[in-house]
Amino acid sequence: MKLKLYILFILISLKSFSQIENSKTKQDSIKKEELNEVVITASRRSENIMRSPISIEQLKSAEAKKMGSPSIYEALENVKGVQIITPSLGFKVINTRGFANSTNVRFAQLVDGIDNQAPHLGAPIANALGANDLDIDKIEIIPGTAAALYGMNAINGLANIQTKNPFEYQGVSVQQLTGVNHVGNIDWFSPKVYSQFNLRFAKAFNEKFAFKVNASTTGGTDWVADDRTDLAPNANASTNLFGADNPAYDEVNGYGNESANRKTLNLNGKNYVVARTGYRETDISDYEIKNYKADVGLYFRPKKDHELSVTYKTALINTIYQRSNRFRLDDYTLNQFAADYHTPVFQVKAYATTENTGNSYNMRSLAENMDRAFKSDDKWFADYTVAYKNAITNGASVADAHKIARTQSDQGRFIPGTEAYEKKKEELIDINNWDIGAALRVKSTLVHAEGLFNWDKAFSSFFEKIDAKLLSGFDYRNYIIVPDGNYFINPVHADENLTYQKFGGFTQLTKDFFNSKLRLGATIRADKADYFDTKFTPQFTAVYSPKETINFRASYQNGYRFPSIFEGFSNVNSGGVKRVGGLRIMSDGIFENSYTKASIDKFQAQVNTDVNTNGLTQAQAIEKNKNTIQKNPYTYLEPEFVKSFEFGFRGMALNRNLFIDADFYYNSYKNFIAQVEASIPNTTDPNLIPTALYSKNTQNRYRLWTNSKSKIYNYGGSLGLKYRFDNTFSALTNLTYTKLDRTDDKDGLEDGFNTPEFNVNGTLIAQNIWKNLGASVSARYQNNFDYVSFLVSGTVPAYWTMDAQINYNFKKEISAKLGGTNILNKAYTSILGGPSIGGLYYLSLVWETSKI
Repeated sequence: MKLKLYILFILISLKSFSQIENSKTKQDSIKKEELNEVVITASRRSENIMRSPISIEQLKSAEAKKMGSPSIYEALENVKGVQIITPSLGFKVINTRGFANSTNVRFAQLVDGIDNQAPHLGAPIANALGANDLDIDKIEIIPGTAAALYGMNAINGLANIQTKNPFEYQGVSVQQLTGVNHVGNIDWFSPKVYSQFNLRFAKAFNEKFAFKVNASTTGGTDWVADDRTDLAPNANASTNLFGADNPAYDEVNGYGNESANRKTLNLNGKNYVVARTGYRETDISDYEIKNYKADVGLYFRPKKDHELSVTYKTALINTIYQRSNRFRLDDYTLNQFAADYHTPVFQVKAYATTENTGNSYNMRSLAENMDRAFKSDDKWFADYTVAYKNAITNGASVADAHKIARTQSDQGRFIPGTEAYEKKKEELIDINNWDIGAALRVKSTLVHAEGLFNWDKAFSSFFEKIDAKLLSGFDYRNYIIVPDGNYFINPVHADENLTYQKFGGFTQLTKDFFNSKLRLGATIRADKADYFDTKFTPQFTAVYSPKETINFRASYQNGYRFPSIFEGFSNVNSGGVKRVGGLRIMSDGIFENSYTKASIDKFQAQVNTDVNTNGLTQAQAIEKNKNTIQKNPYTYLEPEFVKSFEFGFRGMALNRNLFIDADFYYNSYKNFIAQVEASIPNTTDPNLIPTALYSKNTQNRYRLWTNSKSKIYNYGGSLGLKYRFDNTFSALTNLTYTKLDRTDDKDGLEDGFNTPEFNVNGTLIAQNIWKNLGASVSARYQNNFDYVSFLVSGTVPAYWTMDAQINYNFKKEISAKLGGTNILNKAYTSILGGPSIGGLYYLSLVWETSKI
């Protein structure tokens, strides 16, 4: 395969060099356009991308159409420094520079500068509330902290999706993409149809009034998560029960048999850890995807360079979502209302996003409460004990006795696919208490207002004299949560909504020196959030441009991340473990009086070993090992903090046919927001605490949001190359290196780095090979990496995958694209606990006209 690619590359090169002279005029025009490319996200003002003071990447819609990805959002996998993880076919997560997870609260995602997050998560549901492909002009990405200018927790990066203005882009556009996935996936499904329909209609009535309407539907069958690796392989190591014989068997994508669903049973003088049976995700989940979104915008230009826009967006989501557990989102809705008025001197913007989780549910809670619905935990374990002892009495081996005990204890259990099972499932997913049901019932609202003022535009003569620019901005945000009694409560006023406010502002000064060859910049930002002191965030930048095609940059900046609503205020009962927000208002007294689960687990395992192999009584083993138990050293939440140094180069070479972009960064983090599990014994007598912590029935268990005590350092860099052979052929390649340098203290509480050390991608693009025929092939590789989460921890295997497409532009404004992602259909996973991703093959037809 590699040899074939090399031969193809050589043939393309030979053909291209033979055509250089014929295309010189057109190429010069393209090169000039690239040199004058403008971005707005890096400095919140229009500037030449070559002189951007920080790393910024962009992907234009026209560029993405030449790639094998079915949408521009998915084509971001080919952008330098970007890591995409896939918890679901309908849910992809963008990350840069490490510490990735399926709910990436460290990476902000905007559409035309408007945050499209789901409020209670503090992160977007992929592109659910974003623009559809027909309306996207380009996507700009800052692969590093953007906190100084944007605040709102963008400490790992920011993406800004920019849409097409109806004054400049008029007409009707229709796209139908039809594909197929699960090809050869005989374990779960026969091949399934995937469909996406996009519509855009925009019209300017005159120079003052315009509007646009967009709509999109997506339907298909999701990728399947069915990892059967045992998460508790050594739970019964002291009795030599492993693999299929392990009565504590807990497969990755099996739910209801986790730690909270296990109990230590003393059976015939031996201690065994036994789990309830649980259900596999393939039994309890709905893999059908049905996503809808639409938006409408009204635009008014009262005079030149002044524009008022009022927009409304809505989305209905039915897909799978992954965080500490896997969730099924059903009838999950988001609505957003926004108004924006901007002129060359100032901009004011306000928007509100509402969220309703609809009929969504927690798969783990559904599985464990499906088990409990036919038999309580106490009854099941009692039946298991009797059945085991009877089996031993009748001559069964230990391993067989456990299997017999499980079979007998499970009699009467709800069987997937039966009418009784489906009826009970519907009942449980409508109960909003995870101790007895599985419903996710959250209603929330995000209200945001911001403004920018360009001093150099308002007082142009003064700032032109000193060759400087000055920009100031402010923002205000309020999260409003309706307490549901399970996921969120108001601990102070039970009948009132929870509110969580943040506000801040910044001032940015840039000045040119030495005939504009050196540009220095400084920004200072201040942010204040409820429950926290004011935090100051500076940024210093320098860009040196000895020539138009040679630009060096350097920057230093700080960034803060305030806890999200869920991290600060959650109050979830889940399988006997209460997940509690880390603000003192939610968890007062728990930190000071609890003991860490890690030490309790170790203590329990040592007691079981002494009982099973050393002949001690349980009381003797508890006394011997009691010093293993450790008090919880963690405390209430503080904001996360990062310091970031960055150096970069952007330029052109080889007669401006080669575009080069390189960067290197070094970050240090402290106060990482993460979770710790801890328990409070039901006694205050020091002599009885170890005994209480040995049994789950005599302790209150918690999962608390707190800050890691570790200080964490990571570094990395990336190199992007684009080469244009001629008007027909071009190639691009990106290499990204991301490394966790070290962790001081190493308390193990910080979020997993969860990022491959090496990520490489390359694309060959051909345009107008014959008449209007084009084609491309892309390949991506990433090495294996450690993945840490509360759902599962382990190693994500290395993988490489290929995308390809051919396209043809017909007359009468019709274009076709036939392509596929992972065209070799070699299944891979991007995160542990997530689905197995196979090939998706599609045909996309687009009709566009500007005549309306």
